[in-house]
Order: sequence, then C-alpha cells, then structure tokens
Amino acid sequence: MNSRANNKLVVPGSKQAIENLKYEIANELGITLGADTTSRLNGTVGGEMTRRLVRLGEQSLSGNQR
Repeated sequence: MNSRANNKLVVPGSKQAIENLKYEIANELGITLGADTTSRLNGTVGGEMTRRLVRLGEQSLSGNQR
C-alpha cells in the first residue's frame, strides 16, 4: 500500500506552500525541475527543502520564529 495515499493535510494550503518552496529552491540553485532533470539534481532540491523545513521547525520550537 502506498503510504502517501494515507497522508492527510493538517494545514489548509500546505500542499501549495510546499510546491512553491520546491520551485523557489530549484530557482535559487539554477535547477529546472522536470522529467529531463537527473534524479540527483531533483534530490538536491528535496534535500534543501528538508533542511529548511527542519530549520523552521527548530526555530519554532525554540521560540525564534523569523
């Protein structure tokens, strides 16, 4: 069973925010996302997304929201 099928959004609009973040990061890194992009480059974008989301979570937990 695909675990993504069971994911439920807790925050309305979060899916669009994640999509926006993905393309913003790809743009900053000079990467054009798509089927012709290597999985390594696509993974670079995903890794940076994870780093930023973790950083935001840490800041939120420590009370240093920016």
